[in-house]
Amino acid sequence: MKHRGRHRRRKQGRALRAFLAGTALALTAAATMISASQATVGDDPGALKPLAGAAGTDALRLRERLVPEATLDRLSSAMGKPVGVGAVLEGAEHTLRDADGCTAAERTGLPVAPAATRAYCWDAGDTRSWQAGAVTTSGDADDDGWWNDHRVILSGWSQDGGSLARVSFVDATDMDQLLYTSALLVVPVDGGRDYRPMTSRLTGMVWYQDKLLVTAGDGLYVYDLDRVQRTTVDSAAVGRTGSGWSAHGLDFVLPAVGSYRLTGRDAPRLGAVSLDRSTAPDSLVASEWTAPDGDGHARLWRYAFSKDPARTGLLAADGAGAVRAVEAYETQASGVEGVLSRRAPGSDRSGWYVGRAPARTDRHGSLWRQDTDGAEATRCGTEGAPRCWGMGAGSLSYWEATGEVWSQSGRTLFAVPLRSIDAALD
Repeated sequence: MKHRGRHRRRKQGRALRAFLAGTALALTAAATMISASQATVGDDPGALKPLAGAAGTDALRLRERLVPEATLDRLSSAMGKPVGVGAVLEGAEHTLRDADGCTAAERTGLPVAPAATRAYCWDAGDTRSWQAGAVTTSGDADDDGWWNDHRVILSGWSQDGGSLARVSFVDATDMDQLLYTSALLVVPVDGGRDYRPMTSRLTGMVWYQDKLLVTAGDGLYVYDLDRVQRTTVDSAAVGRTGSGWSAHGLDFVLPAVGSYRLTGRDAPRLGAVSLDRSTAPDSLVASEWTAPDGDGHARLWRYAFSKDPARTGLLAADGAGAVRAVEAYETQASGVEGVLSRRAPGSDRSGWYVGRAPARTDRHGSLWRQDTDGAEATRCGTEGAPRCWGMGAGSLSYWEATGEVWSQSGRTLFAVPLRSIDAALD
């Protein structure tokens, strides 16, 4: 399946140049304030400790389970022909406000240093009672950053209490006007005769090729972005009703096509995930969830993606459906809410970027780069404190074609060039 459509580059050269031409945002005084507690908190997570051999990786083993094609076909037969990402974007009905349209309170969620070069705020009415979770982009899906004729940002949300999860599809082709609509994440039941909501809190998300992998506490759900279904009933119900198909008032649902479950003893609670294109093959990077104020250490690890063309977007599994971590570490960091891993050109060692949530006494989160030699943080203020990242230290997603790291702090979506992060760390 070919999704790129490279012929559109000349037609959209101007739009691409506008997309890349980000300038530093002027933050309000409130956004640059640093609490007194930040000036005294060092919380250096130290060097990464490799977890070698079976003893270190057995707990990270996944078991793959794919939904039978007959189940998916039965659901699509009942609901109608599935649609793709383009059809969802055509239904975009909400607008993201640019930085000038964000309130002062919303701008306080942005990083203090390094500064964001793009920032947007979500429709307050549409996101009321929803908690922002994770971010991934068409820069993850395809290495040229396009999905057919669009650049796309996907933002994950969980309803307060974790009873529902949805993904907002943002048309980012024109960065001066971001429009979006949302699809509810669901799981087929009764052999495809109905579906139920995904009820796990969404903390991580990666769009790779035609698949979307979403955290589910003890594993991952897998969604096929060529299998989005339209709903037919506008109601608060989720699933089949007497008069049709409903998704809590949303126009689209995304049914799961598979899952990966952690099966090892001492298995972690899965937190953030991201894509690393600097490995061969490409890999899924993951972090363990721990409380921000806890003293428990977190694990960081990776799984390889499959190179089998019949398994696009899926992880590399053996004949029994087992997926093993190919690399794992322990960090002294707690409260990890975002993770990236990048291998510098010419190097055989990766640097791990770890976004940490603020503790109870802190205003902002922190961003560290770790390896087996030590750790460095972005710092700010006269005391050089490390609490300089977003107020909510959300997930991290690297858009390779533009060199930007995308994240989300509460209801503020933002991007920071990776080169700016590295410069602040060196």
